[in-house]
Amino acid sequence: MLKGKIEIQNRVPVENIFAKENSLINLIYTPGVAYIATEIGKNKELAYDYTSKWNNVAIVCDGSRVLGLGNVGPDAALPVMEGKSVLFKILGGINAIPLCIATQNKEEIINFVKYIQPIFGAINIEDIESPKVLEIVERLKEEISLPVFHDDQHGTAIITLSALINSLKLVKKQLEKIKVVILGAGSAGYGITNILASAGCKNIIVVDSNGAIYKGRRDLMNNPFKSEIASKSNPEQIEGSLDLVMKGCDVFIGVSGKGNILNNKIVSSMNVDPIIFALSNPDPEVLPPDALDAGAKIVATGRSDFPNQVNNAVVFPSVIRSLLDLRVKVLDDHLMVDVAYAIADLVECQHLKYDYIIPQINDPRILPVVTQTLKSVIQSTATTNIVK
Repeated sequence: MLKGKIEIQNRVPVENIFAKENSLINLIYTPGVAYIATEIGKNKELAYDYTSKWNNVAIVCDGSRVLGLGNVGPDAALPVMEGKSVLFKILGGINAIPLCIATQNKEEIINFVKYIQPIFGAINIEDIESPKVLEIVERLKEEISLPVFHDDQHGTAIITLSALINSLKLVKKQLEKIKVVILGAGSAGYGITNILASAGCKNIIVVDSNGAIYKGRRDLMNNPFKSEIASKSNPEQIEGSLDLVMKGCDVFIGVSGKGNILNNKIVSSMNVDPIIFALSNPDPEVLPPDALDAGAKIVATGRSDFPNQVNNAVVFPSVIRSLLDLRVKVLDDHLMVDVAYAIADLVECQHLKYDYIIPQINDPRILPVVTQTLKSVIQSTATTNIVK
Protein backbone atom coordinates (compact mmCIF):
# COMPACT_ATOMS: atom_id res chain seq x y z
CA MET A 1 0.00 0.00 0.00
CA LEU A 2 2.83 2.43 0.86
CA LYS A 3 5.06 1.33 -2.05
CA GLY A 4 8.21 1.79 -0.01
CA LYS A 5 9.17 3.05 3.43
CA ILE A 6 11.03 6.31 2.69
CA GLU A 7 10.85 9.52 0.64
CA ILE A 8 12.69 12.84 0.29
CA GLN A 9 11.32 15.95 2.00
CA ASN A 10 12.29 19.60 1.45
CA ARG A 11 13.78 21.57 4.34
CA VAL A 12 12.94 24.92 2.79
CA PRO A 13 9.39 26.38 2.89
CA VAL A 14 7.52 25.93 -0.38
CA GLU A 15 4.92 28.66 0.12
CA ASN A 16 5.40 31.48 -2.40
CA ILE A 17 8.59 29.86 -3.67
CA PHE A 18 7.85 31.16 -7.17
CA ALA A 19 6.67 34.64 -6.14
CA LYS A 20 7.52 37.48 -8.55
CA GLU A 21 9.29 39.52 -5.86
CA ASN A 22 11.85 38.19 -3.37
CA SER A 23 11.34 34.69 -4.76
CA LEU A 24 12.96 31.94 -2.72
CA ILE A 25 13.77 30.09 -5.93
CA ASN A 26 16.32 32.81 -6.71
CA LEU A 27 18.11 32.01 -3.47
CA ILE A 28 17.97 28.20 -3.33
CA TYR A 29 18.61 27.75 -7.04
CA THR A 30 19.94 30.13 -9.65
CA PRO A 31 21.34 32.78 -9.37
CA GLY A 32 21.81 32.76 -5.58
CA VAL A 33 23.10 29.21 -5.24
CA ALA A 34 26.10 30.07 -7.40
CA TYR A 35 27.64 31.99 -4.50
CA ILE A 36 27.55 28.93 -2.22
CA ALA A 37 28.84 26.67 -4.98
CA THR A 38 31.77 29.03 -5.53
CA GLU A 39 32.66 29.14 -1.84
CA ILE A 40 32.51 25.33 -1.48
CA GLY A 41 34.72 25.09 -4.56
CA LYS A 42 37.34 27.02 -2.60
CA ASN A 43 36.84 25.05 0.63
CA LYS A 44 35.16 21.62 0.48
CA GLU A 45 34.58 21.59 4.25
CA LEU A 46 31.90 24.26 3.81
CA ALA A 47 29.67 21.57 2.31
CA TYR A 48 29.04 20.42 5.90
CA ASP A 49 27.64 23.89 6.71
CA TYR A 50 25.65 24.73 3.59
CA THR A 51 24.37 21.37 2.31
CA SER A 52 22.82 18.25 3.83
CA LYS A 53 26.18 16.43 3.68
CA TRP A 54 26.52 16.77 7.46
CA ASN A 55 23.44 14.58 7.93
CA ASN A 56 23.58 12.21 4.94
CA VAL A 57 24.66 8.58 5.32
CA ALA A 58 25.08 6.09 2.50
CA ILE A 59 23.92 2.53 3.21
CA VAL A 60 26.05 0.58 0.74
CA CYS A 61 24.98 -3.00 0.04
CA ASP A 62 25.57 -5.52 -2.75
CA GLY A 63 22.96 -8.03 -1.53
CA SER A 64 25.46 -10.86 -1.16
CA ARG A 65 24.54 -11.67 2.45
CA VAL A 66 21.18 -10.27 3.49
CA LEU A 67 20.06 -11.17 7.04
CA GLY A 68 20.12 -14.97 7.15
CA LEU A 69 18.82 -15.22 3.60
CA GLY A 70 22.16 -15.39 1.81
CA ASN A 71 22.96 -13.96 -1.61
CA VAL A 72 19.55 -12.69 -2.67
CA GLY A 73 20.90 -9.73 -4.65
CA PRO A 74 20.62 -5.94 -4.41
CA ASP A 75 16.97 -5.72 -5.45
CA ALA A 76 15.90 -8.08 -2.65
CA ALA A 77 18.16 -6.18 -0.22
CA LEU A 78 16.38 -2.88 -0.87
CA PRO A 79 13.40 -3.40 1.50
CA VAL A 80 15.84 -4.31 4.28
CA MET A 81 17.93 -1.20 3.66
CA GLU A 82 14.80 0.97 3.51
CA GLY A 83 13.86 -0.38 6.93
CA LYS A 84 17.30 0.62 8.21
CA SER A 85 16.76 4.09 6.75
CA VAL A 86 13.58 4.43 8.80
CA LEU A 87 15.44 3.48 11.99
CA PHE A 88 18.21 5.95 11.18
CA LYS A 89 15.62 8.71 10.85
CA ILE A 90 13.50 7.83 13.88
CA LEU A 91 16.36 7.09 16.29
CA GLY A 92 19.09 9.40 14.99
CA GLY A 93 17.43 12.05 12.83
CA ILE A 94 19.71 10.94 9.97
CA ASN A 95 19.05 10.94 6.23
CA ALA A 96 20.19 7.42 5.31
CA ILE A 97 20.03 6.61 1.60
CA PRO A 98 19.90 2.92 0.55
CA LEU A 99 22.43 2.32 -2.23
CA CYS A 100 21.94 -1.30 -3.26
CA ILE A 101 24.35 -1.61 -6.16
CA ALA A 102 24.50 -4.05 -9.06
CA THR A 103 28.02 -5.30 -8.50
CA GLN A 104 29.56 -7.76 -6.06
CA ASN A 105 33.12 -7.03 -7.11
CA LYS A 106 35.25 -5.83 -4.22
CA GLU A 107 37.25 -3.24 -6.15
CA GLU A 108 34.15 -1.85 -7.85
CA ILE A 109 32.40 -1.45 -4.47
CA ILE A 110 35.42 0.36 -3.02
CA ASN A 111 35.62 2.68 -6.01
CA PHE A 112 31.87 3.32 -5.86
CA VAL A 113 32.17 4.51 -2.26
CA LYS A 114 35.10 6.73 -3.19
CA TYR A 115 33.06 8.33 -5.98
CA ILE A 116 30.07 9.18 -3.76
CA GLN A 117 32.06 10.82 -0.94
CA PRO A 118 31.03 14.40 -1.79
CA ILE A 119 27.36 13.68 -1.02
CA PHE A 120 27.71 11.98 2.36
CA GLY A 121 29.04 12.56 5.86
CA ALA A 122 29.47 8.86 6.72
CA ILE A 123 29.33 5.43 5.11
CA ASN A 124 27.38 2.47 6.50
CA ILE A 125 28.46 -0.84 4.95
CA GLU A 126 25.73 -3.45 5.18
CA ASP A 127 24.93 -7.05 4.21
CA ILE A 128 28.00 -7.83 2.10
CA GLU A 129 29.47 -11.32 2.36
CA SER A 130 32.52 -12.06 4.49
CA PRO A 131 35.52 -11.94 4.29
CA LYS A 132 35.10 -9.59 1.31
CA VAL A 133 33.26 -7.04 3.44
CA LEU A 134 36.05 -6.98 6.03
CA GLU A 135 38.57 -6.24 3.30
CA ILE A 136 36.31 -3.48 1.97
CA VAL A 137 35.96 -1.87 5.40
CA GLU A 138 39.71 -1.99 6.08
CA ARG A 139 40.50 -0.48 2.69
CA LEU A 140 37.91 2.28 3.00
CA LYS A 141 39.13 3.25 6.47
CA GLU A 142 42.52 3.93 4.89
CA GLU A 143 41.46 5.36 1.54
CA ILE A 144 38.52 7.72 2.17
CA SER A 145 38.04 10.76 4.41
CA LEU A 146 34.66 9.71 5.90
CA PRO A 147 33.90 7.48 8.89
CA VAL A 148 33.04 3.91 7.86
CA PHE A 149 30.67 1.94 10.08
CA HIS A 150 29.89 -1.71 9.44
CA ASP A 151 26.78 -2.82 11.31
CA ASP A 152 27.49 -6.53 11.45
CA GLN A 153 31.07 -5.93 12.58
CA HIS A 154 30.90 -2.81 14.76
CA GLY A 155 27.25 -2.47 15.78
CA THR A 156 26.76 -6.12 16.70
CA ALA A 157 30.02 -6.13 18.66
CA ILE A 158 29.07 -3.11 20.76
CA ILE A 159 25.58 -4.29 21.70
CA THR A 160 26.76 -7.86 22.34
CA LEU A 161 29.36 -6.64 24.81
CA SER A 162 26.75 -4.40 26.49
CA ALA A 163 24.40 -7.35 26.92
CA LEU A 164 27.18 -9.59 28.18
CA ILE A 165 28.35 -7.03 30.75
CA ASN A 166 24.89 -6.91 32.32
CA SER A 167 24.29 -10.66 32.02
CA LEU A 168 27.49 -11.34 33.94
CA LYS A 169 26.30 -9.01 36.71
CA LEU A 170 23.19 -11.17 37.10
CA VAL A 171 25.04 -14.50 37.23
CA LYS A 172 27.90 -13.01 39.27
CA LYS A 173 30.71 -13.93 36.90
CA GLN A 174 33.70 -11.89 35.68
CA LEU A 175 34.53 -11.24 32.04
CA GLU A 176 38.19 -12.15 32.41
CA LYS A 177 37.37 -15.52 34.01
CA ILE A 178 34.65 -16.90 31.72
CA LYS A 179 34.84 -19.15 28.69
CA VAL A 180 33.02 -17.79 25.64
CA VAL A 181 32.19 -19.77 22.51
CA ILE A 182 31.36 -17.77 19.37
CA LEU A 183 29.73 -19.67 16.52
CA GLY A 184 30.46 -17.89 13.25
CA ALA A 185 33.70 -16.33 12.06
CA GLY A 186 32.30 -13.84 9.58
CA SER A 187 31.89 -10.12 10.09
CA ALA A 188 29.98 -10.34 13.37
CA GLY A 189 32.17 -13.10 14.81
CA TYR A 190 35.29 -11.15 13.90
CA GLY A 191 33.96 -7.94 15.43
CA ILE A 192 32.76 -9.62 18.64
CA THR A 193 36.07 -11.43 19.09
CA ASN A 194 37.97 -8.16 18.78
CA ILE A 195 35.80 -6.21 21.20
CA LEU A 196 35.71 -9.01 23.81
CA ALA A 197 39.50 -9.33 23.65
CA SER A 198 39.88 -5.55 24.00
CA ALA A 199 37.51 -5.60 26.99
CA GLY A 200 39.63 -8.21 28.79
CA CYS A 201 38.00 -11.55 27.99
CA LYS A 202 40.82 -14.09 28.01
CA ASN A 203 39.18 -17.35 26.96
CA ILE A 204 37.33 -17.04 23.65
CA ILE A 205 36.87 -19.93 21.23
CA VAL A 206 35.51 -19.18 17.77
CA VAL A 207 33.96 -21.98 15.75
CA ASP A 208 33.39 -21.94 12.01
CA SER A 209 32.14 -24.62 9.61
CA ASN A 210 35.42 -26.52 10.05
CA GLY A 211 35.38 -26.49 13.86
CA ALA A 212 37.34 -24.53 16.43
CA ILE A 213 39.74 -21.90 15.09
CA TYR A 214 43.27 -22.19 16.44
CA LYS A 215 46.76 -21.03 15.52
CA GLY A 216 48.28 -23.12 12.77
CA ARG A 217 45.05 -24.50 11.32
CA ARG A 218 45.99 -25.03 7.71
CA ASP A 219 42.94 -23.52 6.05
CA LEU A 220 43.48 -20.18 7.80
CA MET A 221 46.56 -19.29 5.74
CA ASN A 222 44.57 -17.49 3.05
CA ASN A 223 42.19 -15.69 5.42
CA PRO A 224 43.94 -12.90 7.35
CA PHE A 225 40.82 -12.16 9.40
CA LYS A 226 40.43 -15.72 10.68
CA SER A 227 44.17 -15.74 11.32
CA GLU A 228 43.72 -12.62 13.44
CA ILE A 229 40.90 -14.36 15.31
CA ALA A 230 43.26 -17.28 15.98
CA SER A 231 45.87 -14.90 17.44
CA LYS A 232 43.34 -13.46 19.93
CA SER A 233 41.47 -16.61 20.94
CA ASN A 234 41.62 -20.26 21.96
CA PRO A 235 44.56 -19.98 24.38
CA GLU A 236 44.54 -23.74 24.99
CA GLN A 237 44.54 -24.49 21.26
CA ILE A 238 41.46 -26.71 21.48
CA GLU A 239 40.47 -28.50 18.29
CA GLY A 240 37.13 -30.04 17.43
CA SER A 241 33.47 -29.45 16.75
CA LEU A 242 30.98 -27.13 18.42
CA ASP A 243 29.70 -29.98 20.63
CA LEU A 244 33.19 -30.48 22.05
CA VAL A 245 34.15 -26.85 22.73
CA MET A 246 30.77 -26.04 24.28
CA LYS A 247 31.41 -28.34 27.24
CA GLY A 248 31.92 -26.24 30.35
CA CYS A 249 31.61 -22.89 28.59
CA ASP A 250 29.84 -20.00 30.29
CA VAL A 251 28.61 -18.06 27.27
CA PHE A 252 27.47 -18.99 23.78
CA ILE A 253 27.23 -16.28 21.12
CA GLY A 254 25.69 -17.40 17.85
CA VAL A 255 26.28 -15.32 14.72
CA SER A 256 26.36 -18.20 12.27
CA GLY A 257 23.39 -17.17 10.14
CA LYS A 258 21.94 -20.64 10.65
CA GLY A 259 18.97 -21.53 12.84
CA ASN A 260 18.40 -24.47 15.19
CA ILE A 261 22.07 -25.34 15.71
CA LEU A 262 21.92 -25.86 19.48
CA ASN A 263 20.08 -28.77 21.10
CA ASN A 264 19.29 -29.68 24.69
CA LYS A 265 22.38 -31.86 25.04
CA ILE A 266 24.75 -29.06 24.02
CA VAL A 267 23.09 -26.48 26.28
CA SER A 268 23.07 -28.84 29.26
CA SER A 269 26.82 -29.46 28.80
CA MET A 270 27.61 -25.80 29.54
CA ASN A 271 28.79 -24.43 32.88
CA VAL A 272 26.36 -23.51 35.67
CA ASP A 273 24.07 -20.53 34.86
CA PRO A 274 24.83 -20.53 31.13
CA ILE A 275 24.23 -17.45 28.98
CA ILE A 276 23.05 -17.91 25.40
CA PHE A 277 22.97 -15.18 22.78
CA ALA A 278 21.42 -16.79 19.68
CA LEU A 279 21.69 -13.75 17.43
CA SER A 280 21.19 -15.07 13.91
CA ASN A 281 18.23 -13.54 12.10
CA PRO A 282 15.52 -14.34 11.29
CA ASP A 283 16.10 -17.85 12.71
CA PRO A 284 18.20 -17.97 15.92
CA GLU A 285 20.53 -20.85 16.68
CA VAL A 286 18.04 -21.95 19.33
CA LEU A 287 14.63 -20.60 20.30
CA PRO A 288 14.51 -19.02 23.79
CA PRO A 289 11.90 -21.44 25.24
CA ASP A 290 14.00 -24.42 24.17
CA ALA A 291 17.21 -22.92 25.58
CA LEU A 292 15.54 -22.11 28.89
CA ASP A 293 14.07 -25.61 29.14
CA ALA A 294 17.57 -27.01 28.64
CA GLY A 295 18.92 -24.98 31.57
CA ALA A 296 20.00 -21.64 30.16
CA LYS A 297 19.87 -18.82 32.71
CA ILE A 298 19.78 -15.88 30.28
CA VAL A 299 18.76 -16.04 26.62
CA ALA A 300 18.89 -13.28 24.04
CA THR A 301 18.17 -13.15 20.31
CA GLY A 302 18.35 -10.51 17.62
CA ARG A 303 14.59 -10.48 17.23
CA SER A 304 12.10 -7.98 18.60
CA ASP A 305 9.44 -10.60 19.41
CA PHE A 306 11.50 -12.14 22.25
CA PRO A 307 12.89 -10.49 25.41
CA ASN A 308 16.50 -9.29 25.34
CA GLN A 309 16.83 -8.10 21.76
CA VAL A 310 20.58 -7.94 21.11
CA ASN A 311 20.48 -6.30 17.71
CA ASN A 312 22.75 -3.73 16.11
CA ALA A 313 19.67 -1.54 15.60
CA VAL A 314 20.04 -0.57 19.27
CA VAL A 315 23.41 0.94 18.40
CA PHE A 316 23.92 2.08 14.84
CA PRO A 317 21.66 5.19 14.75
CA SER A 318 23.21 6.70 17.87
CA VAL A 319 26.81 5.80 17.00
CA ILE A 320 26.59 7.20 13.48
CA ARG A 321 24.75 10.30 14.75
CA SER A 322 27.70 10.84 17.09
CA LEU A 323 30.27 10.21 14.35
CA LEU A 324 28.55 12.81 12.18
CA ASP A 325 28.27 15.41 14.93
CA LEU A 326 31.80 14.94 16.25
CA ARG A 327 33.39 14.46 12.81
CA VAL A 328 35.11 11.30 14.03
CA LYS A 329 36.77 9.30 11.26
CA VAL A 330 37.81 6.07 13.00
CA LEU A 331 35.89 4.05 15.59
CA ASP A 332 38.48 1.74 17.13
CA ASP A 333 37.92 -1.19 19.51
CA HIS A 334 38.72 0.81 22.65
CA LEU A 335 36.19 3.48 21.75
CA MET A 336 33.61 0.77 21.12
CA VAL A 337 34.32 -0.86 24.50
CA ASP A 338 33.64 2.47 26.23
CA VAL A 339 30.39 2.89 24.29
CA ALA A 340 29.34 -0.66 25.21
CA TYR A 341 29.86 -0.02 28.93
CA ALA A 342 27.99 3.29 28.71
CA ILE A 343 24.97 1.60 27.08
CA ALA A 344 25.07 -1.25 29.61
CA ASP A 345 25.05 1.25 32.48
CA LEU A 346 21.72 2.65 31.27
CA VAL A 347 20.08 -0.40 32.85
CA GLU A 348 20.36 0.35 36.55
CA CYS A 349 21.12 -2.58 38.86
CA GLN A 350 17.70 -2.40 40.50
CA HIS A 351 16.02 -2.84 37.11
CA LEU A 352 18.35 -5.53 35.78
CA LYS A 353 16.53 -8.85 35.21
CA TYR A 354 17.07 -12.09 33.34
CA ASP A 355 14.71 -10.85 30.64
CA TYR A 356 15.91 -7.22 30.67
CA ILE A 357 19.65 -6.90 30.15
CA ILE A 358 19.91 -3.97 27.71
CA PRO A 359 17.92 -0.81 26.98
CA GLN A 360 15.04 -0.95 24.54
CA ILE A 361 15.80 -0.01 20.96
CA ASN A 362 13.94 3.32 21.29
CA ASP A 363 15.39 4.34 24.68
CA PRO A 364 15.95 8.12 24.34
CA ARG A 365 18.97 7.97 26.67
CA ILE A 366 21.11 5.99 24.21
CA LEU A 367 21.96 8.83 21.83
CA PRO A 368 23.14 11.38 24.42
CA VAL A 369 25.16 8.83 26.39
CA VAL A 370 26.89 7.54 23.24
CA THR A 371 27.71 11.08 22.09
CA GLN A 372 29.04 12.10 25.50
CA THR A 373 31.11 8.92 25.80
CA LEU A 374 32.75 9.36 22.41
CA LYS A 375 33.32 13.04 23.05
CA SER A 376 34.95 12.39 26.43
CA VAL A 377 37.23 9.66 25.10
CA ILE A 378 38.27 11.74 22.08
CA GLN A 379 39.04 14.77 24.25
CA SER A 380 40.98 12.60 26.70
CA THR A 381 42.99 11.06 23.89
CA ALA A 382 43.74 14.46 22.38
CA THR A 383 44.92 15.78 25.77
CA THR A 384 47.15 12.73 26.27
CA ASN A 385 48.73 13.20 22.86
CA ILE A 386 49.39 16.89 23.58
CA VAL A 387 51.08 15.95 26.88
CA LYS A 388 53.23 13.37 25.12
